Amino acid sequence: MRLGSFELSEPLPDIKGAHALAVLRPWVDVGSVASLTISWLEARFGAEELGKLARPGNFFDFTRYRPTIYLQQGHRQVAIPNTLVNYARREGGNDFLFLHLLEPHMFGEVYVDSVLRLLERFGVKRYCLLGGMYDMVPHTRPLLVTGRAVGTRAERDLEKAGVQPSDYEGPTTIAFLISQRAPELGIETMSFIVHLPQYTRLDEDYTGKVRLMEVLGALYDLPMEEADVEKAERQRREISLAVDREPELKAIVAQLETYYEARTRGEKEEEMPQLSPEVERFLREIDRGFRQG
Repeated sequence: MRLGSFELSEPLPDIKGAHALAVLRPWVDVGSVASLTISWLEARFGAEELGKLARPGNFFDFTRYRPTIYLQQGHRQVAIPNTLVNYARREGGNDFLFLHLLEPHMFGEVYVDSVLRLLERFGVKRYCLLGGMYDMVPHTRPLLVTGRAVGTRAERDLEKAGVQPSDYEGPTTIAFLISQRAPELGIETMSFIVHLPQYTRLDEDYTGKVRLMEVLGALYDLPMEEADVEKAERQRREISLAVDREPELKAIVAQLETYYEARTRGEKEEEMPQLSPEVERFLREIDRGFRQG
């Protein structure tokens, strides 16, 4: 069945009061924290495929999102990058839609319209974007989570989860229009963005995943995966050992701790301690190296 630009599996499932949890790659999924979280939730609740874009080439540049070749029973197959939607039913609570969104390169407004039609068709009550970003935070403190909410219950849940209001201004993604327009359809919106230290560039950051699961667990009564907690602790120990071997980095982390404490106390920007030029130069060099790599 076609719905907008999506091809949906039939028969369509009976989904009730669904909350949509979305990850948007490659934008705002550093450390794969949102991808890891959604994949864990899909496995826990036995998620099934609902649909995908019928013609992903209408939206994506395949020289930027590369197709991959894999072998299946000795025959070559091609996996084409796509936006995928899965669903899961949950006893005693709302059902879930899981959206694995790819940021579109073309026809962004059409892409947004199709996602909104999908949310409306399945009576989604809440759309929540999960993600991670690099920031001037130390690994020695609880990771900050910032976000926004539209809707009375969503605003209450944001506060309940201990999420700080986001004051971000700057470049964004066309997919943000999903969050902006969903309330017009009676859909609450939320975002949870985990802030990760700039100097810890991990492909899979389990400290970020555990922090995101703490937030979701407070809202959906979800257990914490002990294996993830152990991985997070191991990563934190390894980072601490690496920092201890680098006196310059150790001094930088100490400055970031002071900055973090002032930030979490809610001090005004003009009252915040200033990072030294050495710290700012170090973080710029890390960022430049990451982009070149």
